[in-house]
Amino acid sequence: MFKKMLVPLDGSEISEVTFNYARELAERFDGLEVILLHVSQDRAAAMHRTYIEHSAAKIREAAGRPDVNVRGELLFGTPADEILRYTQQNRVDIILMATHGRSGVSRWAMGSVTYKVLRQAKVPVLLVRAGIDDAIILDKLPERRILVALDGTKSAEAVLPSVEAIATQWGKDSVQIILIRTCTPTQICSDYPSDLEQSWEARVEQENLKCSLVAGAYLADIEKHFKDAGFRVRSEIPFGDPAEEILQASVNNNANLIAMVLHGRSGISRWAYGDTAEDVMLGARTPIMLVKS
Repeated sequence: MFKKMLVPLDGSEISEVTFNYARELAERFDGLEVILLHVSQDRAAAMHRTYIEHSAAKIREAAGRPDVNVRGELLFGTPADEILRYTQQNRVDIILMATHGRSGVSRWAMGSVTYKVLRQAKVPVLLVRAGIDDAIILDKLPERRILVALDGTKSAEAVLPSVEAIATQWGKDSVQIILIRTCTPTQICSDYPSDLEQSWEARVEQENLKCSLVAGAYLADIEKHFKDAGFRVRSEIPFGDPAEEILQASVNNNANLIAMVLHGRSGISRWAYGDTAEDVMLGARTPIMLVKS
């Protein structure tokens, strides 16, 4: 269960797109403490403290509940380093950050802060992009839908405990978990010999069927885990480019959240040498929860 959420703010309107999401989570998740963190590289302490306290007050006012547990913190130093240090020293268990535009970054050093936090944070990072429909962020849909993107590896399953935690806090009866494992279609080879017993088309069909069966068996095991825990869950196995299929599935399913893992030192998965995770992060119109394996 998530108990302490850190929301870094850089003083821009872009970073404040997290406010609605922070408020919604603070209202729904019993006992969740929301900490708004502003890291300054100058010493205008009074001005920065006023900003962070005003931001906390805005969230409490929007919630209509003065008891919502939101407070501000002001630190001085290098933003990414201070965010990571604060997270570790204060046992923060989830970070909420904003992204913006095609580049998916805020004004913080052209996104270097966001990317450094993603690469090094040992807790899940929730990314909310500017322009997301409030119906997705706020409690305005009949049910919550979490799209869990998996690539068939055990390391990708590192995202599952965080999915279970956030789904539990949203309420099992109001959440549907959708597992997605994309199969990349086998391409027809132009120089495939025509005199072989099996045509290339037949081989392609065979390989695609094999991928579908393997993916289905893999997802069935994960489905069983969630069903045994009392969650509603189903699976999808699309064929196509992984990033495009994940993004399209999030639209088709009116997903409130995309959850996926980041692998390795570079923070990328084996999917297309990391292009999938980045393409989803930059293209999604849905909040994304990224967990480092």
